[in-house]
Amino acid sequence: MKLTRNSKIFINYFLGPMLFCWLFWSIYQQIAHQPGLKQAWQQIIRSWNVDKLLLLLASLGLMLFNWGLEAYKWKLAVAPVQRIPFLQALQAIFAGVSFSVTTPNRVGEYFGRLMYVKEGSRLRTISVSIVGSISQLIITLLFGLAGLLVLRPLIIQEGMVNETWMQVLISGVSLVLIGFLLFYFRLRWILHLLSRPGLKKLFYLIEALEQLDTKILLQMLLISLFRFLVFGLQYYLFFYLFEVDLTLLQSFWTVNVSFLVMAVIPTIAIAELAQRGKVVITLAGLFSGNHLGITLATAAVWMVNLIFPALIGSLLILKKRKIVTA
Repeated sequence: MKLTRNSKIFINYFLGPMLFCWLFWSIYQQIAHQPGLKQAWQQIIRSWNVDKLLLLLASLGLMLFNWGLEAYKWKLAVAPVQRIPFLQALQAIFAGVSFSVTTPNRVGEYFGRLMYVKEGSRLRTISVSIVGSISQLIITLLFGLAGLLVLRPLIIQEGMVNETWMQVLISGVSLVLIGFLLFYFRLRWILHLLSRPGLKKLFYLIEALEQLDTKILLQMLLISLFRFLVFGLQYYLFFYLFEVDLTLLQSFWTVNVSFLVMAVIPTIAIAELAQRGKVVITLAGLFSGNHLGITLATAAVWMVNLIFPALIGSLLILKKRKIVTA
């Protein structure tokens, strides 16, 4: 995918500033229209202390660790196409986040990452990048299914879903999970299908999948597992920070199911705070009546894991004066 001179000028000198300004405006709109904002801010000021500052710093550190894991996973995935240094991979991940927050289901992250891949290899990295995303989805489905099974009695008891629909939901998630696992570990089926004479023009886009053997696929799943656990730990820290009385296990299962729900709801990341808040309040509300604390914890996780990285990514694009070609 060779960029024209005009395309490079647009990306280098206009896209970064536009994206940076758009993110700031979108974040302001999301936060300013949150219900109970004044009350929430007053509570934060009243309850703030050194211990809570340390918890906040720990959560920020986990954010860097989390996206560092994603950078390593992407570096591993695209290695058959191009060897990318870790720091460059991390910059690509942040740039991808800055694009993804304003696109449905974060599909824009691929475009952001492609800016850090050399010309001639960009389209070929899309297929392996998608496989990396599927590894994360498999973990989300797996732990979300486990969460549904654990919380099933409580969810039915509270009348959120009746027994029949719960069984349908569990069966549906199980089938989708099995489907993705078959797809993930049988990539050669796709290669075989596209190697037919009439489809060979498309084969070069996915030929890098041949080098993603079982060992690499398992490594990506393991990294995805660690990322999932980091997300869960961040939620627990923020629940504790905002005085939501949940045990570690209650927080873990609640977050598992909320991630599953958010994974299947079409949404735009920059506008998903309200949806995410409703989902987490509904599920965490099974154990705690501190809805304000749950809302604050959800907003904090949203800010730390999506908005801060997106701003970093937009600054990297803003600073970038040429597209990486080597």
